[in-house]
Amino acid sequence: MITDLLRGLSERRTRAKAARHGDGLPTVAVEYAPRHDGDADPGEVVWTWVPYEDDATQGKDRPVVIIGRLGHDLAAIALTTKGHGPPGDRVAVGTGDWDREGRPSFAKIDRILAVDAAQVRREGAAFDRARFEVLVAAVRARNPSLVVRGGVAA
Repeated sequence: MITDLLRGLSERRTRAKAARHGDGLPTVAVEYAPRHDGDADPGEVVWTWVPYEDDATQGKDRPVVIIGRLGHDLAAIALTTKGHGPPGDRVAVGTGDWDREGRPSFAKIDRILAVDAAQVRREGAAFDRARFEVLVAAVRARNPSLVVRGGVAA
């Protein structure tokens, strides 16, 4: 199911926390609204610090796809160029300007991150709507207990 969102990170790092629906499940307000305006918008790939799953005090700067909002934070899915991992935890999303070497990327759909918009380093690119909808559908299929408000890929 959904990996617990990370807590207790230092101020210089991405703040990760869960927004909760009445029944305790994370509530993601999904939308598609990319605008190359310097702000992180749903549908865009941006760079931010992402904590490691096994040690929340460590991590690295990496690209993430913003899929909507978790409370006051942005809801994001991390991207990687590594296609291997536990079955069903990654979905191919192709190539894009977020990777200067043009390598194929994979979305790590087993984990939804809450990203403080102030911690986003830069915009990398935007997904087209069809690619975004495929990603959101995969996130929803992988995380059936996820509560999604609004958005796309019903």
